[in-house]
Amino acid sequence: MERNSEFFSCKEAIAGHVPRSFRQTLISLAAGMFLLLACLGGSDRQPAWGQEKSNGGAVMSQITINPVGRVERRGEKIFVVLKPDYTESLDGLEGFSHLWVIYWFHGNDTPEKRRTLKVHPRGNPANPLTGVFATRSPARPNLIGMDACRLIKRDGNRLEVEGLAAWDETPVIDLKPYLPQIDSPANTTIPKWARSIPPR
Repeated sequence: MERNSEFFSCKEAIAGHVPRSFRQTLISLAAGMFLLLACLGGSDRQPAWGQEKSNGGAVMSQITINPVGRVERRGEKIFVVLKPDYTESLDGLEGFSHLWVIYWFHGNDTPEKRRTLKVHPRGNPANPLTGVFATRSPARPNLIGMDACRLIKRDGNRLEVEGLAAWDETPVIDLKPYLPQIDSPANTTIPKWARSIPPR
């Protein structure tokens, strides 16, 4: 049976049973498709840990966080004092009764504490061994703490607050207003060990 000479199988092309010019055309098309797919798919792929994106994006292995202020304890009073350059960033905060204070557990910044992955919550051996991301433990890979605090008053770059557990001179890395419609979801559940935590 006579075959249509316009069609050749890949096996025949490899075996050299088709014209050389046609084989070259197939090779060129294949190479072109490979390059096109690489260009289209490469820009959306996530870099491996520790590698920088080809378009100059953020490095995955390291970020920099600069404190915006610090905690000051004066007797029974607690203050969050921002650097003067950030004073204007507090404008409008007086309209909120509460705020989140996000800070750095500087007293726990050791390689050993940063390698901690599981703890007994609240430091109580009776509580089950639990992953640190399911606790508020100060020992964790990134030593970030947060407290919902009542705002007593603002004086320039100083905030007097209530309910902040951070130590004196603790670096403050961010402040956010407390929004009950977002920060107090309905129908929440907590494990048994967390039910014994007293309210502040």
